[in-house]
Amino acid sequence: MVQENLIEQGLELMLFGMGTVVIFLSALVLATNLMSALVQRFVPPPPEPTPEVGASLPDTQLLAVISAAVHQHRSRRNS
Repeated sequence: MVQENLIEQGLELMLFGMGTVVIFLSALVLATNLMSALVQRFVPPPPEPTPEVGASLPDTQLLAVISAAVHQHRSRRNS
């Protein structure tokens, strides 16, 4: 008799705890979705940066130095 009552109380406590977690997680998902929708609606997207004309092409001397360093590193590693 006492053991059956103890098992019933354990099951009841388990269901109450699991129900609380499910309700909390559902509320959290709803709040996150609501905040995301509000931000997308009221905050404009940031403007895309325009690339500068001179900044798109790397310096030829810099490329030569980098290539020489890579070549030297590979030749030391292979020997």
